[in-house]
Formats: sequence, structure tokens, C-alpha cells
Amino acid sequence: MSESTASSDTVLLRRGEVHSPADPFATAMVVERGQVAWVGSEGAADAFADGVDEVIDLDGALVTPAFTDAHVHTTATGLALTGLDLSDAPSLEAALDLVREFAAARPADRVLLGHGWDASRWPGGRPPTRAELDRATGGRPLYLSRIDVHSAVVTSALLGLVPGGGGLADAPLTGDDHHAVRAVALGSVTSAQRAEAQRAALAHAASLGIGTVHECGGPEISSEDDFTALLRLAAEEPGPRVVGYWAEQGDEGVARARALGAAGAAGDLFVDGALGSHTACLHEAYADAGHTGTAHLDAAAVAGHVVACTEAGLQAGFHAIGDAAVTTVVEGVRAAAEKVGLTRVRAARHRVEHAEMLTPETVAAFAELGLIASVQPAFDALWGGEDGMYARRLGADRARTLNPYAALLRAGVPLAFGSDSPVTPLDPWGTVRAAAFHRTPEHRVSVRAAFTAHTRGGWRAVGRDDAGVLVPGAPADYAVWRTDALVVQAPDDRVARWSTDPRSGTPGLPDLSPGGDLPVCLRTVVGGRTVFLRPDAGGAAR
Repeated sequence: MSESTASSDTVLLRRGEVHSPADPFATAMVVERGQVAWVGSEGAADAFADGVDEVIDLDGALVTPAFTDAHVHTTATGLALTGLDLSDAPSLEAALDLVREFAAARPADRVLLGHGWDASRWPGGRPPTRAELDRATGGRPLYLSRIDVHSAVVTSALLGLVPGGGGLADAPLTGDDHHAVRAVALGSVTSAQRAEAQRAALAHAASLGIGTVHECGGPEISSEDDFTALLRLAAEEPGPRVVGYWAEQGDEGVARARALGAAGAAGDLFVDGALGSHTACLHEAYADAGHTGTAHLDAAAVAGHVVACTEAGLQAGFHAIGDAAVTTVVEGVRAAAEKVGLTRVRAARHRVEHAEMLTPETVAAFAELGLIASVQPAFDALWGGEDGMYARRLGADRARTLNPYAALLRAGVPLAFGSDSPVTPLDPWGTVRAAAFHRTPEHRVSVRAAFTAHTRGGWRAVGRDDAGVLVPGAPADYAVWRTDALVVQAPDDRVARWSTDPRSGTPGLPDLSPGGDLPVCLRTVVGGRTVFLRPDAGGAAR
């Protein structure tokens, strides 16, 4: 949604809890011409009641800034919502049953599309063979991406559509082989199917209180048509804002990103792959494989891209998960700073997506170079812990170093939270909970800090310091929530108390203790315009 389509109505919200640093005890808010005009107490709200176009009785509901999901693949998310989702399949046999049922239910699809399998969570730990998939689909083309989207299994019929595909191994495909089969599979999606998927994804995001998504596209991920169609749809129809990043390298990538309307030549510009697929690039070999993963860019290529983006006034950004890949990014950005100046590099707010395997040295380098860490706390919730996928891939000692959010914040590194959907679901409060109750206690941050990273942090990651917070003059992007009593919450004594002392007047947030219910979104507003309204919202719906 563009700024020009913001609502011109004046709205008073009252009789609730408004999460605002302007007034930690605010119960009311006025929105005018798509911006927050005032926040304050219930008594003062009476002065506005007769001069507004609409009054919303919050009936005790909580109002917060809308969330920003800083890393989304929108069309793939929509296809997962409307297509075959294997993320909950408990075994290989169950996954094959779901494939069989899906194929039977979609006789007209030229290519069957599915996502989300994770053999590391299945008994036996084995992905499906091509022959098993051929039988389950009755010999039809099928593309099934692994949960991390860095590998896929396919049928023989799909390989028949790929030039030279007949010689590919009967194993999960990675790297260029994966890109080739993905291009054929996604190329089968019609423009109508694509628009349906994009609308489904954005509507789902809005229903969760997400007001902005950062779309991470690129030539190895989607297509130019997919990218521009999404930006056009978001600009023309009510819904979450979409900020687009196009992951293409060097001067040509910068020119293409600018032509496509992207905020940067960034996002999933791959320096390496993913841990689950054994393609993240490591300094030391995997604990369960005799190699160190896959490197796609070296420090010189990173430096060249950062220089090109900095001189063009665009953000650069890289996908880097393994410690060797993160080191490559740091070395490349530092070399770029030596060429164009550290001040210019810091001002550009270049991004690193995922940044999972960090060391104290690379954390310090992120702070020095002004890099934004665009991270996904749900990864730890899904794969962390003593018995998780990280520990199997890396061994318990290395696994415990992953996703060190507290260290990043202590060093002054800006965090922007996201989901990498469809890798993990759109789930903003679940994401905040995952960071606050990280499986490794020393990496935990306060709920307040995690919430900030998922609201204001996403705006700061696109160069906006005036948004993602409910204060006068900020964009009126907010969500209304049904929730229990508000608290000022730290998960344990390892989290700094300066940010969580109730005496500081810090506005409260929902209790996100594990096992409890998460808040329910009643209304989502972007630029003053309602883009989601829950049918059973009660007073907040009026």
C-alpha cells in the first residue's frame, strides 16, 4: 500500500490500552490523514470526540504498532497457504500420503507444487526417493521444496521439463540444480494463480497484525514478473505495505533493482545456503557430513556489490548463515568501507539476512560497519536446543552459539525480525516469544526489545526512523489485539533489568510465557485504512 492511498478520515480510538512511548499510560489515540495525531488519556479524549469522523470503542483492547516482517517470500507463502504444505507431516509415509491426496485433488495442475518437508524430523531421517514420488503422483510433474527452501525433491516427469534434467541425482537437489528445477516449477504458475497466492499471503499477514512485509525476490528465487506484479498489487489494493528487495549482484544488479522499484539490491543474495541442507558455509566441517558447505560469493564480490550499491544510494544485502559466510560478508563490507568511506557505508544500512553463526568478532564488526541483522527467531524455536537440527548438524557446542540476539543488542547492532515465510510461518507474537525465550538462555532478550525489533526495527532496516511506533507524526500503521493483562516482562535474570523495571513507566505488553495463549488480532490498519477486521471483534470492530 502506498503513502498516497492512506485514509483521509479522522478516527478516535478510546477505552483501551495504547502502546506508546509518548505516554506509557495512554488509553486513547487520534488518527488523521493516515498519521498518528495524538495519544493520551481517556479524559483528554473527550475533547476530540465531536470533531472526528469515527469513534472506535476499544472495549479494553490493546493497540500496538503493526508488525513488520522483514523477510518474506510472498508468492511462495501464498502457494503454501493454498497448496500442499508438508510442514506438519510426522513421517515420510505421512508425507507421501499427503502428496497422493493432493495429486488426486488437483487433476488440472500442469505442475504440482508443495513445500515444507523436513526429513531431519522424521523417523529414519530419509527424504522421499524419486520413485516414491513418481508412484504417489501417478507420474506427474511435482516440485517439493524442503522447509529451508534450499533444496527440493522432484519427480521424473518434472525433470523431463528441465533441459538436461535427466542426469540429475536421485537426491535432494541443491545449488544450480535446484534453481533450474525451481524455475521450471514456478514458471508453470499462471498470472491468475500468482495473484491469488499473493492476495492470500497478504491477507493472512494482515490478519496477524502485520502492516509491512519485506519481499525478498531475485533471479534465483522468483522472477521479475512475480516481483513487479506483487509491488503493483500492494500499491493498488488495500493491504500490508510491501517493500521489495531484488537480489542481483554488482552494477547490473543495482540497475535492475532500481528499474524494478526495489529498495535495494539485497535480500537473498546468496553467500551460502542453509544448515538443514548442509549448504551453509562453515569454517569447520559439519558434524554429520564430511564437508564445510557451499560458498557462492567471496569477499571481493561482496566488496564490489557494496561499493556499487553505496555509490548508487541503494541498500546492499546478503544471505549469510554459516560462520564462514558471515566472515566473508564482514571482510567484503570492510573492504568496501576502505574504498568509499566508513561513514557512507554505515549510512547506507546494508543488511545481512539470517546471520545465524556469529562470533564475538563478527558481532563487533556488524556494529562497526552499521550492518542491519535481519534475523528469524523462529529458526531457534524450530531447530535449536540440545536435540534439534542445529545440534545434529554442528554438534551441541557450536549449536549453542547460534542466533545470539542479546550479544547483538549489547553491541548496538540493529535487529529486524522476520519469518522467512514460508520457511517458518508468519507469526509475529510467536516470533517475539521465540526471541524472549530463546532455547539458549544467554541469547534471550526482553519482550520489549524483541517487540521493538519486530516493529520499529523493520522500519529502521529500510531507512525510516520515524515509523513503527505510535507517536504523533508517525504513520498510522497499527493493530488492535484481544489479550490478557499486560506485563513488563523479562524471561529471567540474565536479561538486563534497566529495560523491564515497572517503575520506569515502560508501557506493558502481553504475557508471552511459553504455553500461554498469544494475542488475537481484531483489526489491522495501514496508513489509517483498515485492511483487516475480525468478524467477532466486538467493540473494536465498531
